[in-house]
Amino acid sequence: MRKITPVVLEGRYVRLEPLTIEHVPALVQAAGADRRAFRFTSTPGTLEGMRVYVANALAEQGAGTRLPLATLDRTKDEVVGCTSFLDIQFWKWPASSRHQRGEDLPDVVEIGATWLSPAAQRTGINTEAKLLMLGHAFETWRVHRVSLKTDSRNQQSRDAILRLGTRFDGILRAERVAADGEIRDSAYYSMLDTEWPVARERLRARLR
Repeated sequence: MRKITPVVLEGRYVRLEPLTIEHVPALVQAAGADRRAFRFTSTPGTLEGMRVYVANALAEQGAGTRLPLATLDRTKDEVVGCTSFLDIQFWKWPASSRHQRGEDLPDVVEIGATWLSPAAQRTGINTEAKLLMLGHAFETWRVHRVSLKTDSRNQQSRDAILRLGTRFDGILRAERVAADGEIRDSAYYSMLDTEWPVARERLRARLR
């Protein structure tokens, strides 16, 4: 089983560091300010719920399918949420393929399980976090595709994903149980390695 090495990604506004159980109290504080902000996300609001949430994320990390990260506001040095690389896939390539890379490099990943405290939303934190994560995926891992998905009802999230420079791939109906207990249709988006350079410059311009 191949596993991804934990990383720290740091910019001007945000620091992304490997998620640990020690982050739980700060995450509860970040998630408890205004619960209306988490209608479409499975973001726990209690200490015990957050412990389970983090433990599950770390179990998936141990299985090699996820790399969970705590999101810190560098200007305040405080935890404001978390995010993850998900669905980390290593494809089996024929020896003759020109696309084959090193065995320790994933071929595609998803960015998701992202939530921020209400105070950190609509700031440069999410933009820079995505810039750092997309840059790591495309420039360090050299993946072919990064995927993102969200509840189709979550228009704020859908608009934010499109602003990253992704393309809308479609709606997968009845994809999962939603955070509010409804049956969720998920909106899928993606970015290819060939599309990253243009998206990167646009994201950098937004931060400036």
